[in-house]
Amino acid sequence: MKPFSKNTDIGKYREKGYFSLLAEDIRKKPSMYLMVIPIVAYFLIFCYYPMYGAIIAFKNYMPIKGFLGSPWVGFTHFKNFFKDIYFWRLIKNTLRLSISDLVLNFPLSIILALMLNEVNGKAFKRTVQSLSYIPHFISLVVVCGMIKQFTSDTGIITWFLSLFGMEKTSLLSAAKYYPAIHVLSATWQHLGWNSIIFIAAMSGIDGQLYEAASIDGANRLRRVWHVTLPGIAMTISILFIMKVGQLLTVGYQKVILLYNPNIYSTADVISSYVYRKGLQEFSWSYSTAINLFNSILNVILLLSANRLTKKLGQDGLF
Repeated sequence: MKPFSKNTDIGKYREKGYFSLLAEDIRKKPSMYLMVIPIVAYFLIFCYYPMYGAIIAFKNYMPIKGFLGSPWVGFTHFKNFFKDIYFWRLIKNTLRLSISDLVLNFPLSIILALMLNEVNGKAFKRTVQSLSYIPHFISLVVVCGMIKQFTSDTGIITWFLSLFGMEKTSLLSAAKYYPAIHVLSATWQHLGWNSIIFIAAMSGIDGQLYEAASIDGANRLRRVWHVTLPGIAMTISILFIMKVGQLLTVGYQKVILLYNPNIYSTADVISSYVYRKGLQEFSWSYSTAINLFNSILNVILLLSANRLTKKLGQDGLF
C-alpha cells in the first residue's frame, strides 16, 4: 500500500517529503493503516526481534552465561565451517537440489497455468486444479512415508523401473537416486499450488487484448506468446528473483525424514547439517554461524537476481 501513486506530482513529493505525505495519508485513511498494524507487529515481534540472537555466531554460547555473558570468539566458527570436511559437499548438494528444483518446477508451474488458462470447460478445469492442489496439503511426514513405500524393493515405482531393466532394489539405498527422488516428489506435491499465482495473474489480463489478437489472425499459440506471457512477465520476474534468493535454502524436513547412511553423500544439505549440529550435538554457536553465512549468501543471490532482471528490462523487487 503506497501513500501516493507513481504518477503523483514528483515536485509535491520532493517539497513535502515522504513522511509528511505519509502522515497526511494516514489522517485521510486511518482504517487502512490500522489493518496494517497487526502485520507490522507480527514481523517486529516474531521475525526481527529474535534476530539479535544471531550474535551467538560470534561467541562460544553457554546457556548458563546467556547471550551477552558468553565469551566472544569473533569469526572462529565461520573459519571452522570453511575448513570443515563436509563444507563443499554441503554446498554442492544444496545447489544441486535447489537448482534442479528451479530449472524443472518453475517452468512447469508456468506451463500448467498456461494450459489451464486455455481450457474452456469449467468442470474439467476445476477438476484438474483440485487434483493438482490436493498433494500440497498432504503432511510431509505422510509424503515421505509414501516415498519410502513406493521406492522400496517391492514398491510400485521400483517395479515400474524394473520393466526397463533396473534392478529391483530400494531406490533410497543408492545415493545417486536421491536428488531425482527429492525433486520429482516436490514436483508432484507442489506443482499445482505453485501455478495458482500465475493463474491469478492471467485473470487480470484485459480480455480485449485477446480479441484484438484474434482479429489480427493470431492463433492460440501466438496469443499465449504475445498476450499472456507479456501480461504475466512481471509476476514471473518477481517470483524468479525470490526463487534465486532461496537457492541455498533447502528444507531439512524432507532430508531428515528420508535420511539413511547410504544417501548421506548426496542428501546432506546445509539445513540438515545445521539441524544435526544445533539440535543433536548442541553446537549452538557453530550452527548459528552456518545459518548466518547461508542467509548472507541468499541475500547476495537475491540482490544479484534483482539487478540482472532489471538489466533485462523487467521490473524487480525494488
